[in-house]
Amino acid sequence: MPLDQYQREINYLRVSLTDACNLRCVYCMPEHMAFRRPAELLNDAELFRLIPLFARLGFNKIRFTGGEPTLRRSLVELVRHAANQPGIRQVGLTTNALLLDQLARPLAEAGLATVNVSLDSLDPERFRQLTRWGNVRDVLEGLAAAEEAGLRIKLNAVPTRGVNDRDDAVALASLTLTHDWQVRFIELMPFANNAGFQTENIVREDELRAHMETSFGPLESVNEGRLDGEARVFRIPGARGTLGFISPVSRPFCAACNRVRLTADGRLRLCLLRDDEGDLRERLRQGATDDELETSIRAAIHRKPWGHDLAGDRIPASRGMSEIGG
Repeated sequence: MPLDQYQREINYLRVSLTDACNLRCVYCMPEHMAFRRPAELLNDAELFRLIPLFARLGFNKIRFTGGEPTLRRSLVELVRHAANQPGIRQVGLTTNALLLDQLARPLAEAGLATVNVSLDSLDPERFRQLTRWGNVRDVLEGLAAAEEAGLRIKLNAVPTRGVNDRDDAVALASLTLTHDWQVRFIELMPFANNAGFQTENIVREDELRAHMETSFGPLESVNEGRLDGEARVFRIPGARGTLGFISPVSRPFCAACNRVRLTADGRLRLCLLRDDEGDLRERLRQGATDDELETSIRAAIHRKPWGHDLAGDRIPASRGMSEIGG
């Protein structure tokens, strides 16, 4: 298993399959977004080659992301390929769920175990406002299909000040009363093409938790306060599911970071909020052997930074979130 320079075990790979999306969420990208040409993205053959290399290095968890990964025609085959690699214990997907009503069953049969669904409001008008043209009914149908297919479900919500940080957040949290899901609230993070909006509208964890406790009473800590991935987990008393708070701005979890990201255009991004990357696409297209690629991956992981520097006003400028993969 590769170690970074701080002796953290890096065993979790997030693979972005496209920077394109079928929504335009206000906190993620501008409405008129230009996406990369297909030739700039890793093709299927390149992904089919890289995934076993990461497994051989000791990565045991893979999550496919985007943009919106369900737009990739080969998604089911890529999930099956990853799930069949020796050493890979879990394959997950992060999606807006618009196409999940069609894909949940074949993805589960291919080996997908978990699905994280982005959902910022249950209110149809508010959902359309946040996504610019989405229909929340499509997401709910996708969630029903995922549940029927036996996938473990987490919901990802990004509270935005004055938009969905009050009644909408409470409504989403209420889903855990009857569903064995984890509803996770993620702090807005500043990125190049939307940094001003994101910085001005962040809702920090302490504020949101206080609002939840006004509605539900004191929240119960889960796992004795230990992180579940990047989330601090709580439960509404008597609820089936849990609430997760992912707070990279107000309560960074960099010390426990075990992940790197492979962008859709083939860069190995070492920290979500830092611009340092290693270029695997060019190494592939220049004819590098598997051993040479492994050496490049290990060298990149070794220089993984301790964490972001948002407190020092160092904002990642080279890519927006949709270009990285969450």
